[in-house]
Amino acid sequence: MAAITLLSIITWKILDLQVLNNEVLQEQGNRRTVRNDLINAHRGNIVDRNGQALAVSTPVQSLWLNPREILPNPEAWNKLVPAMASINVNTDVLWNRIQQNAEREFMYIKRRLPPLDAQAILDLRIPGVYAQEEYKRFYPLGEVAVHVIGLTNSDDVGQEGLELAYEEWLKGTPGSKQVLKDRRGGIIREVRINETAEPGKDLVLSLDSRIQFLAYKALKEEVTHRRASAGTAVVVDVGTGEVLAMVSQPSYNPNNRINLTDEAMRNRALVDLLEPGSTVKPFTITAALESGLFDTTSIIDTSPGYIMVDGQTKKDPVNYGKVDLEKIITKSSQVGAIKLGLAIGEGQMLDVLSRVGFGTAIGTGFPGETSGVLPNHSRWSKSDIATLAYGYGFQVTPLQIAQAYMIYANKGIKKPVTLLKTNGPVTGNRVLSEELAVTVSTMMETVVNTELGGTGIRAAIPSYQVTGKTGTAWYYNVGGGYDNENYNSYFAGFVPARDPQIVVVVTIHEPKGEEYGGGQVSAPVFSKIAAGAMRILNVPPDSENSVNSQISMTGRLPDHNQSNQWRDL
Repeated sequence: MAAITLLSIITWKILDLQVLNNEVLQEQGNRRTVRNDLINAHRGNIVDRNGQALAVSTPVQSLWLNPREILPNPEAWNKLVPAMASINVNTDVLWNRIQQNAEREFMYIKRRLPPLDAQAILDLRIPGVYAQEEYKRFYPLGEVAVHVIGLTNSDDVGQEGLELAYEEWLKGTPGSKQVLKDRRGGIIREVRINETAEPGKDLVLSLDSRIQFLAYKALKEEVTHRRASAGTAVVVDVGTGEVLAMVSQPSYNPNNRINLTDEAMRNRALVDLLEPGSTVKPFTITAALESGLFDTTSIIDTSPGYIMVDGQTKKDPVNYGKVDLEKIITKSSQVGAIKLGLAIGEGQMLDVLSRVGFGTAIGTGFPGETSGVLPNHSRWSKSDIATLAYGYGFQVTPLQIAQAYMIYANKGIKKPVTLLKTNGPVTGNRVLSEELAVTVSTMMETVVNTELGGTGIRAAIPSYQVTGKTGTAWYYNVGGGYDNENYNSYFAGFVPARDPQIVVVVTIHEPKGEEYGGGQVSAPVFSKIAAGAMRILNVPPDSENSVNSQISMTGRLPDHNQSNQWRDL
């Protein structure tokens, strides 16, 4: 009787589970085999103006394990240990992590492995070891474009540069799918797509990879040669305001971040604040002409080669005597600029500097972009006005210098500067009269004139006439005060002079050695970049007669290694 009763109970239980409450077993089974897996969204690509890839996401596999399955299974661990050597995983460290996470069911072994490397591990069929598909960001130009592009973190989220600025545009939306898995976690089949992943959108930049590489190579060579602490170079399209190249030194490889430092990550063209030195003298001349107190025939007596301002001596390398406004630019006369500044006052100077964009952020959307600083003293001393006239007492970024010089190239029109490719013509606002802009631009052509002894003859390039200005500024210590032993060297200009296509600005920080002036250090870099860009952009050369004045009488460019005494502090 007892046996019959026991058999009846067992029969009833089987009937209950298999027939009456079949959904209970089904639910339990589903919990072990049916899973909802994340479908990672493909991050949008970043490309240059010609479609050249600058940042792409490639499929990779991330290996993970379940500590609850590994810990009670010595055979699984023993099989896993030798396999870890092939993917450079320290098994001692891994074992400690497994023990520390004994109650968890998920722990990464190594992320973003090449699919073949991950599959070699999966083929061992080790219980408790699984993989999931992810994406890894790759930067084809490496260190050449990293300061503009930026980078993502291990979760493919933008952390620096345009990767950060356009995170919402690039990132996409993940999806999910229901899958049937075996006891080892392998996918038997997909049941259904719960939600489709939406890939991120591509971002098209204004950069030209060819000019970017050219600029990077020229800058790095000079920074290395001069044993300088840093440098930057920018190339901007005059007609559209598009940044064709933007490079900085030091740099780093975003594909290998082992030696990454904060110093190497800075996009100096947009975040470094510098006193522009003599690159501001064309704006001093502009303010003087706008004031009505001076014209192109005005003569300034710079004798005896120095001037006393508030008890301080400001001097030129030599006594230039009586000079016109053009020669103040040609020779970069400190005394001449100071006398103009004191005559017109700070108001006129600040008005011009503000109109050309100094003291206002350009608005590229780049993270950390700075606006610069224009002074706003309650009382202005003569020394304050004097220093303003030759490029001290206020701070700008290299890209702001490029935007300001682009106004001369556009005959007085200020256009927005952008890191994205534009579509169609770009309009701007007139901030200087056309006549005035052309007049000052013509004066700047003499800076690269050998016969006139301009301070920037090393910026000359074959077959094209150059317009530009040198600059050399004492290095300002963060703790306060100027370092008379170190300088920042500049050259800013555009080419061709009469039909400008590009503006190029080069800054090199703290060059070592006897040569440190902008005409000695930065001008040659300008020459290399501008000459190469003219070839890349297929810009027709100027007529032979138009460049003869910028070439030495022997028919050759000036020797870039010759010593000279031109300084423009």
